Amino acid sequence: MNAGDDPRVRQQYERYPYPERTPADEKSRLVSTWLDDLRMLNHHCYRGSRDFDDGFRVLVAGGGTGDGTVFMAEQLRGRRAEVVHLDISRAAMDIARERIRLRGLANVRFVEASLLDAPQLDLGTFDYINCCGVLHHLPEPERGLDALLQVLAPDGALGMLLYAQYGRTGVYQMQSLLRLLSQPEDADAARIEMARATLAAVPRTNWFLRGEDLHQDHRAGGDAGLYDLLLHPQDRAYTVPEIYSWFTDRCGLNVIWSDWHRGRLPYEPETVLANATPPLRARVAVLDPRARCAVAELASGALITHSFYATRVAGTVAPYGDPDLVPMVVNDAATGADIAAVIDAHGNQPFVLQHARSGLARALDPGRHVRAVFAALDGARSFRQVFTQARQQVGSDASDAALYAEFEPWYRALESIDRLLLRRPGAYAGLAGYQIA
Repeated sequence: MNAGDDPRVRQQYERYPYPERTPADEKSRLVSTWLDDLRMLNHHCYRGSRDFDDGFRVLVAGGGTGDGTVFMAEQLRGRRAEVVHLDISRAAMDIARERIRLRGLANVRFVEASLLDAPQLDLGTFDYINCCGVLHHLPEPERGLDALLQVLAPDGALGMLLYAQYGRTGVYQMQSLLRLLSQPEDADAARIEMARATLAAVPRTNWFLRGEDLHQDHRAGGDAGLYDLLLHPQDRAYTVPEIYSWFTDRCGLNVIWSDWHRGRLPYEPETVLANATPPLRARVAVLDPRARCAVAELASGALITHSFYATRVAGTVAPYGDPDLVPMVVNDAATGADIAAVIDAHGNQPFVLQHARSGLARALDPGRHVRAVFAALDGARSFRQVFTQARQQVGSDASDAALYAEFEPWYRALESIDRLLLRRPGAYAGLAGYQIA
């Protein structure tokens, strides 16, 4: 351990490796980790141009029991790439190592050490660093990010997850209550038993119970999940302005939000304040981007984590308007043909496109060509090819510029929830043949 680590944190993860995983489950499912989907990483951080077969190097900093490591390694199977799993808990790492072994993956290197020591470990530099759910458990999180930036390639990207302040209001009330009820000599099992008894005893006025539907670990995560959520010895959370102040103002990084299965939608105030009056909407519309994200966070109160990419280089998102880029429908079982069928079901008339899992509800007009664009969109054709086929289907001579303009509201809506992404021909197209959990 590094002197900057809290020894209680290592002890917790030695006793309760997190998240709870049974290696034998690798035979029946692959756990995906949102930010580590290479299609999303490519779209948001590499302008859709990477095939990840060029010596691509990944550091999973604080890899725990291996979800991010396994998902990354499986996507990179058979490619010229390497994943380095770094963690301070041997117990957690042993589980991750066994999961990798059972999958027959040979592209992972395990390093038992603190991420604070990453610059001194002679690991080289990394194109992508996953650090999800780790920095907020350090006594000095800023030191952790500084260490990671020293081993990040100049054009590399960070995938980050940090606790969000407002959605965890009840968590911190419950943590304070459990600290008052604990005795220094209590064993971990006694603390867990006391926590479960307390959860069963507090009234519905308790802030944790009021927001209990936001949290799963204490119910579905076993003892490790409950301990991590309510009994963790070193835990802090952040607001949107604090993240911008830290990552952008202090470290010069660009922040690209992407919440689990909701993309950047939770950071768009028009979505959170869908019932706002016109004067309120007008006031929100003139706010700068940072303030808009802060308004959405405060108005919602439901964000329990902030997940985002961070890059040194600006302009890393694949550009809409390039005819050589390939549009892909991702992160759902739906296809372009399925969306065309939805448009057919509404008689090709304007309607509110709704997506239950993300909460998207956007009034959109399919116009003359949108239905045909989706029908031609198969994840392999470029926009140039899609537009050519759409024109033939409709019997139109509309220009590419006209088709881009007509399709743009649909693209912006679906891209905002990470369901429609772009890549260059020959770039990474996705992982096939696995049941994703």
